[in-house]
Amino acid sequence: MTTSGLSPDVELLTRLANEFFQQTGGGASSTQGPAPTLYGGWPDAPAPASPPTHGNDVPFPQFGLSGGFEPLHDVEPLSADLPGEAELRALYQAFADEFSAPEPGVPQRPSGLVPPASPSFYFLEHVEVVDPQPAQQGLAGSFDVGQIRQDFPVLNERVNGRPLIWLDNAATTQKPRCVIDRLKYFYEHENSNIHRAAHELAARATDAYEGAREKVRGFLNARSTNEIVFVRGATEAINLVSQAWGRQNIGKDDEIIVSWLEHHANIVPWQQLAAEKGARLRVIPVDDSGQLQFAEYVKLLGPKTKLVSFTQVSNALGTVTPAKQVVEAAHAVGAKVLVDGAQAVSHLAVDVQALNADWYVFSGHKVFAPTGIGVLYGKEALLNEMQPWQGGGNMIQDVTFERTVYHPAPARFEAGTGNIADAVGLGAAIDYVLSIGRDRIAAYEHHLLSYATRHLAEIPGVRILGNPHGATSHDKAGVLSFVLAGHRTEDVGAALNREGIAVRSGHHCAQPILRRFGVESSVRPSFAFYNTCADIDALITVLVRLAATKKGEIT
Repeated sequence: MTTSGLSPDVELLTRLANEFFQQTGGGASSTQGPAPTLYGGWPDAPAPASPPTHGNDVPFPQFGLSGGFEPLHDVEPLSADLPGEAELRALYQAFADEFSAPEPGVPQRPSGLVPPASPSFYFLEHVEVVDPQPAQQGLAGSFDVGQIRQDFPVLNERVNGRPLIWLDNAATTQKPRCVIDRLKYFYEHENSNIHRAAHELAARATDAYEGAREKVRGFLNARSTNEIVFVRGATEAINLVSQAWGRQNIGKDDEIIVSWLEHHANIVPWQQLAAEKGARLRVIPVDDSGQLQFAEYVKLLGPKTKLVSFTQVSNALGTVTPAKQVVEAAHAVGAKVLVDGAQAVSHLAVDVQALNADWYVFSGHKVFAPTGIGVLYGKEALLNEMQPWQGGGNMIQDVTFERTVYHPAPARFEAGTGNIADAVGLGAAIDYVLSIGRDRIAAYEHHLLSYATRHLAEIPGVRILGNPHGATSHDKAGVLSFVLAGHRTEDVGAALNREGIAVRSGHHCAQPILRRFGVESSVRPSFAFYNTCADIDALITVLVRLAATKKGEIT
């Protein structure tokens, strides 16, 4: 062993990684943006007070690119015939070249500003306003996580002296610069109430708001913008359907079906409705891997079934449900269907026409948009049959003291002044996601999930909750939920926080599914396309250290 505590083999690899990845560009094409520094930050980010370390306090290289070398997980000599220094340098160079080479047919990342190409939704002649930072039209080369990370300012933040590692994406996603700038631009140049004033800023604000609605329509592949209702989030959307449709259509002894996988927001409103109407709530069971038991679901369906409301992706386990098949089975018995897409839209391409659900809901803050904005999609005819659940301005055609005539959807459900700026921000977030490509995002995030699952499963005392068909399965998206023997989940979360790593520890507003697995809480790292294998390495490092100690019991 050397004075550093490393074997000569590992010391050589670590030194070469240091030298190579701290060079600006790292041998990559200069058009691809700066290369990552050794410890996972970027050249314009402040250096950490001390580098993150592996399980035995040995600095380790953080490559953070899809398909790259796995980090060094032990300090034993790697082999007797380890390549020489020259060969290793060539290997690192080939790695950098492979993942920075432009992909054929993919446009280069543009620079400069371009005006938005959106129609006017107002009675004034449209005045074209330059978008402060339009979403990129494409990313050069392979999936360039390094370039993407530069779009998210908060990733330069430091927590407890460490660079922030954000693995709490199932709770909320971080916001790209283009979304932040779009909000700033709105308040500086467009701020007004919408639809009703005969002045220029009202025209700008209305165009921006209704333009965002069109972006959501395209994002979900809805038939019409009349099917897109802006709400505060998925929770409000579910409550809207419960009040505006459920109170008219659910009666005594009717049945509402949900699943064990649901967030509380897709349980409590239906419990309240069932209690009010004398209806019954029934639950689709899940198996030990966290998958819906479809055959048991079919047995629950019958003439009393009026509604099936279920999640497309579990927020606690990451399970991807067979949504289209669930919808088809419900429709076969005449039931309506609501799909909670809050955890799905940032990981999967969603086509509401192909899915054929009656309603689909999601929250903007789960898909890189601001908080306080969300979407209810509903089939247009169905929305127009529903009575408004709130009354006020904007949702009426005519009001007298004898009666009120409501607008058709979506206005009939958007009483009062809506969250105009954040709706515009949601439109900018959708532009950004589409510019990268949802298929590319899904493939990269699946790589991260497989990598994390494989290494997490190797840690003594770790139990992963819900792991359908193994780490390579596409029946899971972006979420790992686990417990560590001998450690309370909140203590694991606190230990990770001390290293700058943000995860969620608790019941995740999904107590029934955790209890199905015999626990009251879990630790939940969750991934987005700006995360890297290096982020996961840092997580694993802390967990390996914790696994070697015993401090209390899991709760």
